[in-house]
Amino acid sequence: MINRSQARLRTLGDVEQAVMDYIWTQDSVTAEGCREALATSRPMKDSTIRTVLRRLEEKGYLTHEVEGRTYVYRASDARQNVAVRAVRGIIDRFCGGSAEQLVLGMVDNAVLNPKQLERLAQKVAENESNTRRTTRKKDQQ
Repeated sequence: MINRSQARLRTLGDVEQAVMDYIWTQDSVTAEGCREALATSRPMKDSTIRTVLRRLEEKGYLTHEVEGRTYVYRASDARQNVAVRAVRGIIDRFCGGSAEQLVLGMVDNAVLNPKQLERLAQKVAENESNTRRTTRKKDQQ
């Protein structure tokens, strides 16, 4: 179940996005570990990374636990789930709630190529088949 703060995550700045990109590749991180991992691409002071992590937690992207005196951060949700909610927001805001309108716009503007559309069609067919199977099993019980 998604809590209210996760339902509408606020957008990320460039540094926040870089931090989340790293955190999504890890099980858990400390501020120091995150700072060191990003040092070559995004050098930050200790106080800066701590501020970024605190803001990400306030925005609902992270949670933390305290181990000794160290905060250990984890993503509050998987990258794909966050992306789905972001796209849902775009669909609601710009496409009147119609995912079909979004996909049609992506086709019209060559964002999706024929191979990607074929994979989407296969996925839809698989989901439809699984839904029918599940419904039949429930009806038989």
